[in-house]
Amino acid sequence: MLKPKEKMLFINLCQWKRIPAPKSLTHPVPLIVGRPEDISETSDTYTVIDVAYNPDILQTAEKDQVKKDQLVKMTMKCIEEQLQFTLSHTYHITKFRIKGSIQRTKQNLMGIQAECTDLKERMRKEHSLGQISSSTVSNPDQFPQLLLPKDQVSGKAGRLIEEISSTEIQVEMKTPVYELKIVKDQNEKPLKIELKVELPGINSVSLCDLSVSEDDLLIEVSEKYRLHLNLPESVNIEMTTAKFIKEKSTLMIMMPLV
Repeated sequence: MLKPKEKMLFINLCQWKRIPAPKSLTHPVPLIVGRPEDISETSDTYTVIDVAYNPDILQTAEKDQVKKDQLVKMTMKCIEEQLQFTLSHTYHITKFRIKGSIQRTKQNLMGIQAECTDLKERMRKEHSLGQISSSTVSNPDQFPQLLLPKDQVSGKAGRLIEEISSTEIQVEMKTPVYELKIVKDQNEKPLKIELKVELPGINSVSLCDLSVSEDDLLIEVSEKYRLHLNLPESVNIEMTTAKFIKEKSTLMIMMPLV
């Protein structure tokens, strides 16, 4: 971030099934932009902004480096216009999956309330995946403008980004029954965390959305169940495994400790 104050900026690009996918390559791409949060660690202070898209958008961009670059730069341009920031358009994709905890990210995104209505009306412009594919990234000046004055928007070409508030997508979700235990070795040294989650009515792992960080875990299942847990020990994300027992509608998660 260059202005209003020069500092490190982390953007969490998140996928959220409750955000609708665009109807076609020429239709709007809905997204939610969370509020910026300043976080201090020892002597460093940085800003984190969470931006959420439908999973199809991120998966499409993941398969094509050009589309990925366009999506990232489009996101940064949207942040600049909405928050009145000036960003450096040089970026680096980090090795870690998320900055901060999953719970903080969820609370931020779901905390966008109906007060954003006026902002939403000002942001009813959009960038389609077709435009992402064809636009250039070599010259930042050629990057599409995301926020045109309302009186300059006309026809299909005017819609670039559409922001939706969380009040449009919130669904009541139940907390499933679960059992969490720490597995120890013969010397009583903790080895791993095992989590058993019962999901009655669910018969496919494709309906389960699991996210794990070093210190917390989030499960959302087919807009029916939601479980967030702060883990008692730090876990190894890369070695974490999960399996779904279809006959018992049960999700088993094994998380080795760091």
